[in-house]
Amino acid sequence: MKRIIRTGLIQQANTADIADNRRRLAEKIRALAADGAQLIVNQELHDSLYFCQTENVDLCDLAVAIPGPATDFYSALARECGVVLVTSLFERRAPGLYHNTAVVFDTDGTIAGKYRKMHIPDDPAYYEKFYFTPGDLGFAPVQTSLGKLGVLVCWDQWYPEAARLMALAGAEILIYPTAIGTESSDPVEEQERQREAWITIQRAHAVANGLPVVSVNRTGYEPDPSGATGGITFWGSSFVAGPQGEFLFRAPRDAEETAIVDIDMTRSEQVRRWWPFLRDRRIDHYGNLTKRFID
Repeated sequence: MKRIIRTGLIQQANTADIADNRRRLAEKIRALAADGAQLIVNQELHDSLYFCQTENVDLCDLAVAIPGPATDFYSALARECGVVLVTSLFERRAPGLYHNTAVVFDTDGTIAGKYRKMHIPDDPAYYEKFYFTPGDLGFAPVQTSLGKLGVLVCWDQWYPEAARLMALAGAEILIYPTAIGTESSDPVEEQERQREAWITIQRAHAVANGLPVVSVNRTGYEPDPSGATGGITFWGSSFVAGPQGEFLFRAPRDAEETAIVDIDMTRSEQVRRWWPFLRDRRIDHYGNLTKRFID
């Protein structure tokens, strides 16, 4: 028999008003749950603007304790709506020690688990190394009442090793809260190449691991407070792919979007029988993957 997970996605444009961002998210979460969503996935750092466009120590004040008031808010929502809820928060672990952390709530509001972003970028307008310490929880799926969720975050989506290790640890679905877009100085052709590459690499993770992929990006324009760049236009384009990389849903680039996508969790078993990539892996010859480079 099929096992369907009705999966809700929230692609949102944010403002500097955290309370308003949360209010709008709560409205959308409640509406998705009322329409039958069982699993709801939010975008990366959904409570605030994407603050990593500049290096400013005062912005560390945005970080929140886990657990704390922020997790209390989303815990209550998950419990009220009876959904598994994937959130993305700026975690204050200790003074001067912060992480980019995905927190997963189960249907009763308990924290089922969390994942600290492992790969941290440092590019113009994406100065995440200034704020985030690399994760130390490894690539471990979060066990929920709906199954094992392989939650990763944004820059992690470019790394096949991360997806593979989640799959090998028993993840039944790969989930990527995301905040990615284009800076205005890039030519239009380059902007489109980057967006298409972002979609392609994640579909490849679906194919290589025989797992569905859920990628939820933010949308809208956010200016660079320093004026050093033209700011970021987040390219939306949230999507769900099945275990053969097939599109199950695609959101627009330049508009907010909510959607519910039915994901058949039993397809992975059959796809892995047709394409037994895990069976045919030559693990006896992969030792060099742990090296930075092979000279």
